[in-house]
Amino acid sequence: MKMLLLVGVVIVAVIIVLVAVMLVIGSRLNPNHVASRAIRLKEAPTEVYAVIHDFERSPNWRSDLKKVEMLGVVDGHPRFREQGSHGSVTYEVLEDVAGQRLVTRIVDRDLGYSGSWTQVLTPNDKGTLLTITENGEVSNPMFRFMSRYVFGQTSTIDNYLKSLAKHFGESSQPEPAATVN
Repeated sequence: MKMLLLVGVVIVAVIIVLVAVMLVIGSRLNPNHVASRAIRLKEAPTEVYAVIHDFERSPNWRSDLKKVEMLGVVDGHPRFREQGSHGSVTYEVLEDVAGQRLVTRIVDRDLGYSGSWTQVLTPNDKGTLLTITENGEVSNPMFRFMSRYVFGQTSTIDNYLKSLAKHFGESSQPEPAATVN
């Protein structure tokens, strides 16, 4: 019985030390980051834009979403709330140039993270190059550690781009935006 108790205490102590180390490392990381990824699609920019701009229908092609609710316009910016497996997030559209550029920003301030996505659609002879740049801030040190060392700062962008390619019946894979020509 003493041995079992000792093992339990050691396990709890190791977990506490690991969490403390992650918090210390996370608190020393820069809360701001810029991550950019791109994908080539065979569709024209207007077709790609029509899909990414139709927020209400996003759950039809994004497996991470359960529902999107349009919230109207606030201070001249359309707002919508995405509800997914990790809760709900409210966004607003900051810039909208049909077929060319779409900028959205997280409105919520209590998530432990915030930021914006700039989606740029560039036509090319084979269709569209879609580049997403995330300007993010991760205020929660534990989320910051996990984002940097566990999930990766481009995982959300990559999942979004893979889902979009799948929606169009393509197998294109996201690439670092700097290496995509």
